[in-house]
Amino acid sequence: MLTNETPYDNLSPDTILNAIESVGLLPTGSLLALNSYENRVYQIELEEGEFVVAKFYRPERWSDAAIREEHTFTQALYDAEISVVPPLEIDGDTLFEHAGFRFSISPRQGGHPPNLENLDDLEVLSRTIARMHATGSITRFEHRRTLSTDVLGTESREYLLASSFLPEDLVHAYETLTSDLLARISPVMMDVTNIRIHGDCHMGNVLWRGDTPHFVDFDDCMMGPPVQDLWMLLSGERSEQTAQIATILDAYSDFHTFDPASLRLIEPLRTLRIMHHAAWIARRWHDPAFPAAFSWFNTPRYWSEHLLSLREQLALLDEPPLTWL
Repeated sequence: MLTNETPYDNLSPDTILNAIESVGLLPTGSLLALNSYENRVYQIELEEGEFVVAKFYRPERWSDAAIREEHTFTQALYDAEISVVPPLEIDGDTLFEHAGFRFSISPRQGGHPPNLENLDDLEVLSRTIARMHATGSITRFEHRRTLSTDVLGTESREYLLASSFLPEDLVHAYETLTSDLLARISPVMMDVTNIRIHGDCHMGNVLWRGDTPHFVDFDDCMMGPPVQDLWMLLSGERSEQTAQIATILDAYSDFHTFDPASLRLIEPLRTLRIMHHAAWIARRWHDPAFPAAFSWFNTPRYWSEHLLSLREQLALLDEPPLTWL
């Protein structure tokens, strides 16, 4: 039986290979687990000598309709000649089921993380995201979530306060600090223009090959502000980020309009991501992959550093937003 606590107990190598065979492909028996925690992802060799990537979706996380919207979005981006890797369509479908697991199959795409210190690469990446947003703005998601303070912030806070992860001596500090943060963030996040975005555009989800960035893992694609896909390109001190945002937005504007007022969302979005990430690990702690990967999580030191990060964000929320010079 599949459960939220141990959803992949029955996903054995034989089950994975049988799933691939169930859609008419012929694996050699060679498979390699790829770096993924929310889902399970495997590189599989086929008898023809090609490789594919099979993604087994976490049970009960997304509806079939939400997963198919992800697939439709990536296909639309691919049709617009944007460098993404949509799932393969087999017998008219892209979402399959075997032994209680839903899965998709995609071509293998190699590459390495982009070098954001290279301004040429940063400009290419920014233009590609702009083209993605131009396609994303054409229509809306109907079955996928919308980025909001409630989803990423309030629900994360409530989950952690109801859990046993926070050390007892830090509960009050966390409760007070996060209340202050959400009170600052909520008004800023109102009346935001949302479009279809990648949603989790960190550089681990970009594979650079030749002169082209390939975007992968649209599992968290959502309705959200375009700046959500841009702020993770920033690093360093404020002066460095100001120079970076000018490079990013000058290139971005070649293909899509950017509202400079949305730069005020960067620190609120960063804060929500920090809060959500902690709650995400806590929610998945019963999955054996999480204690193995995040062994430092359930420790007093982690929570002390987490509160320090949130206090730093509270100070940043009081600073003026970055400007596009």
